[in-house]
Amino acid sequence: MKEIIQTASAPQAIGPYSQAVKTNGLVFASGQIPIDPATGQFVPGGIEEQTEQVLKNLAAVLEAAGSSLGRVIKTTVFLADMQEFSAMNDVYGKFFEQDPPARATVEASRLPRDAKVEIEAIALAGD
Repeated sequence: MKEIIQTASAPQAIGPYSQAVKTNGLVFASGQIPIDPATGQFVPGGIEEQTEQVLKNLAAVLEAAGSSLGRVIKTTVFLADMQEFSAMNDVYGKFFEQDPPARATVEASRLPRDAKVEIEAIALAGD
């Protein structure tokens, strides 16, 4: 069985995919970009502000699935420019201060809507 997760607290899917899928005790959250769900627009600012919004969006999706950032076991970070890794990492670290998840970070030649960062996650479902 799989449960499709959808919340208005994060940007809506703009294609044939779900914000997240919950199955077999895990939540697979689709990549989030720095869209403010209230406005549908990118948050103003650079990589720091974009990373913060991405992680807030990811947290909202996980919460809708009955999980949380604290239950994330793996993330994949996509950066438009690996030169911004350090700045992204500083913000990321504030969201995962204890027992951080496994992570891969890759540079992508282009991200949706020309975002600077996109992050997807796999988390444990709620108890």
